[in-house]
Amino acid sequence: MRFLQRLALGRLHARLPEWVRIAIAVAALILGVVIVIRPTTALDVLAWLIGGGMVLTGVLDLTGRADEEARPRWRTLTGVAWVLGGLVVLIAPGLTVRLLAGLVGILLFAAGALGLIAAFGRGRTIDARIADAAFGASGVIFGALALFWPDITLLVVAVVFGARLIMSGVVDLWTRVRRRNDAAKPEGERPRRRWGRTVIALASVALAVTTAVVTAPLREGSTVVDEFYAAPRDLPDEPGRLVRAEPFTAGIPGTADGWRILYTTLGVEGEVRVASGIVAVPKNGDGQWPVINWHHGTTGFAEHCAPSLQERGMWSGAMYILPTLINEGWAVVATDYIGLGTEGPHPYLIGPPSARAGLDAGRAARELAEADLGVRTVVWGHSQGGGSALWAGALARDYAPELWVQGVAALAPAADPSALVENIADVTGGSIFASYAFASFSEIYPGITYADYVRPGAETTLRKMSERCLTDPSIIISVAAALGMSGDARLFSTPPSTGDLGRFLRRNTAPLHQTAPLLLAHGGADSVISVTAQTEYVDRMCGAGQDVDFRIYDGYEHAAVVERPSPLLDQLIEWTRDRFAGVPAPEGCSTTRY
Repeated sequence: MRFLQRLALGRLHARLPEWVRIAIAVAALILGVVIVIRPTTALDVLAWLIGGGMVLTGVLDLTGRADEEARPRWRTLTGVAWVLGGLVVLIAPGLTVRLLAGLVGILLFAAGALGLIAAFGRGRTIDARIADAAFGASGVIFGALALFWPDITLLVVAVVFGARLIMSGVVDLWTRVRRRNDAAKPEGERPRRRWGRTVIALASVALAVTTAVVTAPLREGSTVVDEFYAAPRDLPDEPGRLVRAEPFTAGIPGTADGWRILYTTLGVEGEVRVASGIVAVPKNGDGQWPVINWHHGTTGFAEHCAPSLQERGMWSGAMYILPTLINEGWAVVATDYIGLGTEGPHPYLIGPPSARAGLDAGRAARELAEADLGVRTVVWGHSQGGGSALWAGALARDYAPELWVQGVAALAPAADPSALVENIADVTGGSIFASYAFASFSEIYPGITYADYVRPGAETTLRKMSERCLTDPSIIISVAAALGMSGDARLFSTPPSTGDLGRFLRRNTAPLHQTAPLLLAHGGADSVISVTAQTEYVDRMCGAGQDVDFRIYDGYEHAAVVERPSPLLDQLIEWTRDRFAGVPAPEGCSTTRY
């Protein structure tokens, strides 16, 4: 240890001019900010940024805040370790994601642990003890996150290391400013305890704990797909047939009876597949219930993301008013779609199989005698499900004539997948939706590869994110935004609206004609699907001769438009009552703002 302290590098802090020390701190601060706000940079570039940051971290430790005589020995050791580790990364930027993440995690954890130990050493003032303990604790937490996060490892390492680099730069700048102020005072007036560094250290602990808590939902184990979702060997050879059903209570109000169902439908190529869903009917009444055929919003791409596997059932797919619908005397039949619950891949944003899954859920649920469903049906859908609802409305008369579809309500629909994916870099949490879209189209359509459209550094992130569920949009989108995953104009190396991907996206634009009255509602502040893009789609429908009741709700975001107190919900229920009652819908196209 004494040998290390005698090294020229170990005494660098005593020789550097003050302006050089300040420049190093500013460089660390700027580099930390760059790493935090652009963690999806290409892997080789990110490795260079992290390697440079590690070297700066070591230099900050070696040119630290204390006088040479009082300098903690462990800080020299960690400084040398950071510099050597950074040089390794810079010399070999082709390190694997796991090796790079492991190296940074180990150094963060080790430096934090040594800081905790040093906080209890002799001759330390109370402010120094608290600061060292707090910085040590945050280092241990950040190191543990980097080492043990099961998914998106390098992204998380980049963010936590960037945050650590920012704090190191801020602390060093604070120290330099404080020293200048102290130098201007008589020696007897200089404070013995200095709490500025302690406050920053405590803030670092708060940041570390917040990061660990907020990201906990993404580290928790996924829901388990059970044997209910397995297709039997003697599968019916036609769509819309009930395979099995069992009582279901997750998210079902006390005034209703619920079941989850497994049934047959048709896949992308028209082959017979199985899908699952949920059925809810009022407990009391005469039966032959009118049916809301619900097409849920985005919940994910992986099999375990089915609403029927979530604790809150339909709520996870944006059906927030199920008790209200039950009180109206209506039943709700909600498809999970193919590949959610059942064997994938899930045709995310692919219209025909999603629409057929919804209509076939309605047909199969009629075989459930206990549910006692009628034939009167109004199709509802939100977001992904809004696009699916538009497809269902276009296909219903020919595909499922036994269902009397009396209306279609498309709520903030993903009617034009090409426009949605093209603008996804500007969407809050946009790379989450992109991860599902690329997973879907690359598995279902031949010739679609990540390498053709997505930057190399973002591919790993998108693949890992597609394995997670969007069962609580507020949590996952806020985490994604915090990690810098949204607003990244360089997510794509090639615009997704071009080439084969663009062709397949445009193929899945919802049809311009419906077989039942149409209500299309949208939030005026929607950042996921812009009002402009939705208006352009409605204009095309009107130009094709389709009657559209288009309603815009100013100030409402993508999900908020279907939550209380959005005025849409009461209007939607009234509009649905009229459809079930056979009241003629207004003719022509109209746009109304609320």
